[in-house]
Amino acid sequence: MTELTITDARLLDAGAIGNILSKTNDQMPWLPRVHSAAEEIRYAGDMIEAGWVRVAKRDGRVVGFIARWEADVHALYVLPDAQDAGVGTALIENAKAECDALSLWSYEANSSATRFYGLRGFIQTDRTDGSTNDAGLPDIRFEWTRDGR
Repeated sequence: MTELTITDARLLDAGAIGNILSKTNDQMPWLPRVHSAAEEIRYAGDMIEAGWVRVAKRDGRVVGFIARWEADVHALYVLPDAQDAGVGTALIENAKAECDALSLWSYEANSSATRFYGLRGFIQTDRTDGSTNDAGLPDIRFEWTRDGR
């Protein structure tokens, strides 16, 4: 397997990031589609322009991304055919190297994400009924701190 590189996203990566969002969301039948593919690309472009996005590339192909503003992780996605190959771990570890704490929300129905974050030192700190998120699904707040508190 070739080396994985993590770099700041460029605006030209918006299409690849939108594609990752679409393909990953398509793998979750419990997740309602609330945005079109075009809206996902526009959202990716907005996050890139804000300076929030780092991408993971293998063989020059964007295979995953993380969108983070300071300690708040807004998105962590990996292409379905690149999952379970260390991409998500590399992205979250890269963010940990830059921060003393990280926090994020994940849908309760996303059991693989719950397991992923738990294995990487995140703890569950809050839950909601989903009334405040776009999908209307119950979600979980996760937090990680360098000192484990």
